[in-house]
Amino acid sequence: MRVLIVKTSSMGDVLHTLPALTDAMHAIPGIRFDWVVEEGFAQIPSWHPAVNKVLPVAIRRWRKNWFSAPVKAEREAFYKTLRVEQYDAVIDAQGLIKSAALVTRKARGIKHGMDWSSAREPLASLFYNKRHHIAKQQHAVERTRELFAKSLNYQNPEKQGDYAIAGHFPTNSESGAEEYVVFLHATTRDEKHWPESHWRDLIQLMHKTGLRIKLPWGANHEHERAIRLSEGFDNVEVLPRLTLEQVARELAGAKAIVSVDTGLSHLTAALARPNITLYGPTDPGLIGGYGKNQHEIRGAGKSMANITAAETFNILQKISHLAVD
Repeated sequence: MRVLIVKTSSMGDVLHTLPALTDAMHAIPGIRFDWVVEEGFAQIPSWHPAVNKVLPVAIRRWRKNWFSAPVKAEREAFYKTLRVEQYDAVIDAQGLIKSAALVTRKARGIKHGMDWSSAREPLASLFYNKRHHIAKQQHAVERTRELFAKSLNYQNPEKQGDYAIAGHFPTNSESGAEEYVVFLHATTRDEKHWPESHWRDLIQLMHKTGLRIKLPWGANHEHERAIRLSEGFDNVEVLPRLTLEQVARELAGAKAIVSVDTGLSHLTAALARPNITLYGPTDPGLIGGYGKNQHEIRGAGKSMANITAAETFNILQKISHLAVD
């Protein structure tokens, strides 16, 4: 059975789709998936054993110069590749008009998606041949698992979903490397940042453990923050610029992670590493960390500044059994 998935972004949303593939893989032996995903996240689907082919799309980049000749040529090449395969089912897990109109409707196969009352953008449901009602008051992972079960006609498992990508990356115990922790300090919105003074307080507390702290980054301003956080500490390593797969390998090998609300915190959850996510103005609610070993701290008054380094360190000790000299 060949199925096309349309789930283009964001990083968290793409990761939240993986457990549904695992369910289907166990329910329908031999099922194989192709996956349309934004080019920046194209590595993620390739980590799952049930994915046959990844079809990168660049809608985010294309829309900046939609009518230019190079972008038009890229779009035509993408659609040519998309229409090579006749699929047994096309599952639009995005639920947005943009993805439904630009991708799902052009694919070959019976198109499944959420119905008018379930989709994030109800008009997207008009592009589907089969529309499924999916209860909204459940975690995003569970909504997608239910959509796949109804689209492919199998019983939705009651147990917690399995991302099935952890085996793609060696853990610290498997690699035999020195133990370390990772601090995911970068996020998109200023109000979701933890104050740099708090990070430095936590780094100081970590001296007691003798563990190395690794700081990844993506953009230049994140690199500058990482350098500021590391100043004066000999137990902190600012990592070089890494690909998403390289970041995943660092996370998989970590003894524990502390993160702000960012896509990489969902990657940590998918890898089942002990993780504390710090939340201020955002409510994890139905889109927070899903999986094993995931913990959260919410700032009083929805303020990140109200989360203390001491509180974070105490929980970090408990979840990862950190030894203090």
